[in-house]
This record gives sequence, structure tokens and C-alpha cells, in this order.
Amino acid sequence: MDDSSERGHGGHHAHIAPTGPAADAAHTGHGGRSAHAADPAPAGAAWGTAVRATLHCLTGCAIGEILGMVIGTALAWGNVQTMVLAITLAFLFGYSFTLFAVVRSGLPLKAAVKVALAADTVSIAVMELVDNAVIALTPGAMDAHLGDGLFWAALLGGFAVAFAVTTPINKWMIGRGKGHAVVHAHH
Repeated sequence: MDDSSERGHGGHHAHIAPTGPAADAAHTGHGGRSAHAADPAPAGAAWGTAVRATLHCLTGCAIGEILGMVIGTALAWGNVQTMVLAITLAFLFGYSFTLFAVVRSGLPLKAAVKVALAADTVSIAVMELVDNAVIALTPGAMDAHLGDGLFWAALLGGFAVAFAVTTPINKWMIGRGKGHAVVHAHH
């Protein structure tokens, strides 16, 4: 038995599968189809790839979000204005990390922008939704100041939860040739 059969359902797509009645019986999860050539989805992404893609995205989001919170707090803005700035900067920094890497690899700016948007939009949106929900739902966090431990605990806790939620989404998307998989073609 080769090692690909031990990697679960997605791992066996890497080898040539037998055909015939025995194969049909063994592949009931394919809706009775035995021919793998008809499977439209690739085998899937490794967890390590998804973790690296999510950390890449989280880094840009965290820089933008923290900068937005610091600016909004320093300017004595209200919660809504500060969150809008933080989310906007999270998207800006999240996209810019990918954009600069893809432009550096030689892709023209217009094409690089399209790649960054395709690669990062879902990841950043999910991350920001989850992170800001954690902050908004943490009692007292919205009124905490930069010097308060609660401010940083809610923010960092939100990042941790966002990472945990976004990583499997990135894995699913990369495994289907979407999200950060678009970037890998240009590295």
C-alpha cells in the first residue's frame, strides 16, 4: 500500500486509481464515479501552506488594525470612526504585503493589484469580521484605552480567534486554486 492512501480522502488523488467494480465500491464517496479525471477539485492544500498564508495576511491586518486604533485613539475619535479607520488600514496593509511581493516578482502593477485582490479579499474580510466581533463583544473593550490591558487582550484575543477561523478557510480556498494559491503562481 502506498503512503498516499494513509493521508485521507484528499491524499489519494495524487496517484492513478484502479478502475472497475472494486474501485467503484471503494469510491462510494465520489457518488459512484470511479474515474478521478472527472473530479474538478485538486487534492487540497497542506495545513502548513494555509498557516503561512494566514500568518502573511494576519501580519498585514494586524499592522493596519493596530495603527488605526492608535490613530483613532490619539485623535480622540469615537468607536465607529476608529473601527472604520482600523478596518480600512487592515485591508490596505493586508493587500500591500501581497502587492509588493508580486510586483517584486516582475508582474506589472495593474495585474499585481488583481492578484492581490483575488488572493486576499476573503481572508482579510473574514479576519476583520471575526477580530472586530471579538473586540465588540468583549465587555469594556470598546471603551478601553491604549494603556489598558483589556484593550490589548481583546485585540490580541481577536487576532488569535480570527487566525483559528481563517486558516481552514484559506486551506479550503488554496486547495481549489483560489485565495493565496493565485499568489503562488507569481512567486
